[in-house]
Amino acid sequence: MQPSAPSPGPSPVSPAAPRFDERLTAPRSWWVIVVLIGLSGALIMFPLGTVPMLGGLIAAAVIAGVVVSSYGSARIRVVAGSLVAGDARIPVAALGAAEALDAEEARAWRSHKADPRAFMLMRSYVPGAVRVEVTDPADPTPYVYLSSRDPEALVAALEAERA
Repeated sequence: MQPSAPSPGPSPVSPAAPRFDERLTAPRSWWVIVVLIGLSGALIMFPLGTVPMLGGLIAAAVIAGVVVSSYGSARIRVVAGSLVAGDARIPVAALGAAEALDAEEARAWRSHKADPRAFMLMRSYVPGAVRVEVTDPADPTPYVYLSSRDPEALVAALEAERA
């Protein structure tokens, strides 16, 4: 069997391949806190003996780990003509202009500039964000606010999906 020749140019993006995919994982410092919570569980059970102490360590660490992991499992994708952010799936055709926000502007849009009707997938430990207008007249949501570690790439992916 002969190897196939490499293609001359970049391969086109298939409709099912995501143009942008980001998981907003929890920062490492939160995992240190998980370990400390596990140690707290062990200390609470210490007077009862070694086996209960190990049980307290494992139970507290697992519970804290599940909480941190679930909070840090938020995902943002641009795939198949849609923006998928957490549980929301929004067709790109229903979206307007996308704006990459620096840390200061992102802070303003999640505090005093925020609209209570907006869809917000925000994580305080992620400094950048993207604000995308919703142009669907049937949708009362004025915009979508998404925390992102690479807001420029998300804006570019939305523009490429729109084209």
